[in-house]
Amino acid sequence: MSSSIRQSSTKRRLIVASDRDRANVEGSGIEHLVHFLQADTGSPSPLQNAFPLIALAFSGEGEAHLREGLAAVHALGTVPEIPVQRIDASNRAESLTLVHALMEGGIGRLARFTSSITSELAILRRERESLLENYRALEDAFQARNWEPVTEVFAHDPYVDPKDEGIGQLLATGYVEQLLPVSSHGVAGVALHLHSVPRDGGELVVVLGYVENGEGVAEWVVPYTQLAAGWSFFALPRACGGGARTLRLRVSTTGAEMVGLSLGYPIASERYTAQSEAPHPDLDLRPLAFRVFTGLPGVRPTRMPNMIAPTALLDGHFIEDYRLAVDLLSQIVDVSVTPIVPEFQTVRFLEHEHAVVCHPLPSGISAGTIGRAVEPGTISFSASAVIDHPQGAPAAVSFLLAPANSNARSEVAELARKGAAKPSAFFSGWREVTAQKAININFQLDEPVRAPMDLMILSRAVSDSVDFSWLKVSGFRLVKQSAGASHVNK
Repeated sequence: MSSSIRQSSTKRRLIVASDRDRANVEGSGIEHLVHFLQADTGSPSPLQNAFPLIALAFSGEGEAHLREGLAAVHALGTVPEIPVQRIDASNRAESLTLVHALMEGGIGRLARFTSSITSELAILRRERESLLENYRALEDAFQARNWEPVTEVFAHDPYVDPKDEGIGQLLATGYVEQLLPVSSHGVAGVALHLHSVPRDGGELVVVLGYVENGEGVAEWVVPYTQLAAGWSFFALPRACGGGARTLRLRVSTTGAEMVGLSLGYPIASERYTAQSEAPHPDLDLRPLAFRVFTGLPGVRPTRMPNMIAPTALLDGHFIEDYRLAVDLLSQIVDVSVTPIVPEFQTVRFLEHEHAVVCHPLPSGISAGTIGRAVEPGTISFSASAVIDHPQGAPAAVSFLLAPANSNARSEVAELARKGAAKPSAFFSGWREVTAQKAININFQLDEPVRAPMDLMILSRAVSDSVDFSWLKVSGFRLVKQSAGASHVNK
């Protein structure tokens, strides 16, 4: 076996030439890289183990045959259009040396570099998946031991004095500051109480910073349309770490409308009363109504009602994880589409496990819906599923995201009838689950959802039996993209 034949069996051929020019290529340094188009075959030659980047012609007859053959090959749509380069037979050796250096040198190095990058990317992906699984295991351990990831450590409840004038105008023209009476170490966020919120016309601006060096920690710029009366939790991306320092909260507003920021009961310590650059009778020995929450330093706090992420720490789009609250999960409604009327409850919420059970039936689809569970901007969804009985029959599980307040039973019926969701919905596809091992279901959307959506959990049988097929779904985690905005303090 010749050296060129051994090389052609191990290298991908990157050059194409006409069989009529074979004599000009044989014995050269590029022979093992060349695929020859056969002449007089009456049909296009297949490009086996070849991905040609260039076609070489050494004669007019060879060039004509090449162009005819490549036109037929290109019509198949399997490779991009291949340029034809005419080689001067009198200067053949030098030209072929240059072609060899290009193919074996530059392109070869590029291919090896690309292969190396691809391998490293695969390793990084595996490491990332391992890291995410470790985080999930850590969270499960916290939940199993009933360790609270976010704990309220201080609170000033709202108090209404009949003589209060309201500090809305003070917020619009200046600001109000409040020292936090706890160390910064582990602080995960602060909640403020609003007794009234205008519908539009302005923004609430909240800034948290350190007293000792004037460093800022976070800033929240929230339109009134995104606020609700009551407690709003201004969360940090990570609980504060490092040395213990003093935190100061500054609150102001923009726009003509007045927001109703609540004050607390009068206190004796003047240091921890609300302060402003302009005197105001309502601030006489009164603090703001606020709560302070702490968590593990450096760890993202868990989802809480009316939770607001900071805007000033992040540029452009930023990512925020959130979980389905217990109050939401407990509102699951049975919307099954099946001709069978079971003697047991097929869809229910397990309060102590923060999980949902969706038992499949021999025919049709068992389904439960949670209204407006998916927030605008959500880009991915994940959960864990398992058959919660050692002798339970396997089942298939899936998730369906439908527009808020849509007819959930109609959405499920459409899926049962056609095997596909309506164009306005997102369907995760079916995954089989057994009692042997819990599976993680990851549902990635092509683009973030633009409005709140209902979440539906679906199950169906995969065998003749559904005995003890208690399908339990838990660990609901969603990720959303939000647009940050820059803001300049007044």
